[in-house]
Amino acid sequence: MDEDPDMIAERLGESYELEEETGGEVALNVVNSSHRPNAATVRLASSVGLKKLKEFTARFYELAFEDPQIDAFIREHGDHHSERFALWIAEKFGLGKPWTEERKSRVSPAFESRGYVVDGAFDRSSAHFAAWHSPKRSKERWGDHFKLDDCRVWMRLHFKAARDVGIIDDEFGRYYVKFIAHFVSVYERTAPQFARESARWSEDPSNFQRYLDDGRTMRDLKGLTLPQALAQLPDHERGYTGSTAPLKLWPYA
Repeated sequence: MDEDPDMIAERLGESYELEEETGGEVALNVVNSSHRPNAATVRLASSVGLKKLKEFTARFYELAFEDPQIDAFIREHGDHHSERFALWIAEKFGLGKPWTEERKSRVSPAFESRGYVVDGAFDRSSAHFAAWHSPKRSKERWGDHFKLDDCRVWMRLHFKAARDVGIIDDEFGRYYVKFIAHFVSVYERTAPQFARESARWSEDPSNFQRYLDDGRTMRDLKGLTLPQALAQLPDHERGYTGSTAPLKLWPYA
């Protein structure tokens, strides 16, 4: 994960010249495996605004804190989670460097978990390491990386939050689903092709009601092998080649 091009760019605080828009559907702007802002992403993020992004991420963490599977990764609750996430999105889309600036003054003390001292989160890589070693995780799964079902639950709730605040059924939302598909690959390489299904799940209120009725558990994702999970997708969504393949598939094509 430390060698992920996006995380390397974040650590270095890289800046780029913003390319002009070319018209048509906004293509995911990934260069050398790293997402970069351009004139189109700035326009999309500006159409939403930082205030709405903060509303979105606050709603997402409301859902995440109530979900037993996702909350196990989150050592402590607080507004700082949603604030940082909103700033990260804004920066990735080209609205300045608010996330980088926030990190300069961030205080993240180490914590003890199952007899070990774990460094606090100071960037995305360390945040994920801390999540894997959260003291709230079961002994059996403590230290395990994110699995496919973790990513699918996370994406479903994430897009549900986006829908709740009204930012998924427009041009920004279409791009954002591709954006998340790109970034989720560093956590679980089989997860990107499930982003569109996760967005569709959030469309139907009965799906969320069933989730609530089942004790905030997504029973349709439990215990699936990868072939079984892929069988839940339409044929044309099952393939994924990554951003560097000669033949690119969604979200890169």
